Amino acid sequence: MTFSQPVVIGATLIVCEDKLSKESLLPLVRIDVNAGRTPAELQQLSRGIHDAIRAEYGIPQHDYFHILTEHPAGQIVAQDAGLGFERTNEIVMIQIFTQGGRSQDAKQSLFAAVAAKLGELGIAGENVFIGYVENTASDWSFGFGRAQYVTGELAVPRK
Repeated sequence: MTFSQPVVIGATLIVCEDKLSKESLLPLVRIDVNAGRTPAELQQLSRGIHDAIRAEYGIPQHDYFHILTEHPAGQIVAQDAGLGFERTNEIVMIQIFTQGGRSQDAKQSLFAAVAAKLGELGIAGENVFIGYVENTASDWSFGFGRAQYVTGELAVPRK
């Protein structure tokens, strides 16, 4: 199933553009938030994160794969882990799944860019929580039960 515009299914907003780049290390992004934001605010969150990734990693506009899920109160627990700050119910939990190969500096720049973009939307830095998960080209299937990087249907992205 592909969508050219964001689609809400239950409490999950799915954004998927159907043109895959053959040269980028595209990410899959999961975004979890507490319920209560408007559809426009959710779309701005998703687009802000995507814009930060595009700016930092140079991925094409259409490499846009986000899953945004709203949760009822009490289903997101994010304590400060001893860092000395408190989060609010405006927390945005982000998981970025992408192929390995980027430097620590590139990741740090991405984290800062995401926080800055979300800051433009009024989300405080302490409410931006990012988990970054790396994998390999063989860990992706874009449909039909095939690993297109393995089968050669897509070229393995350059780093």
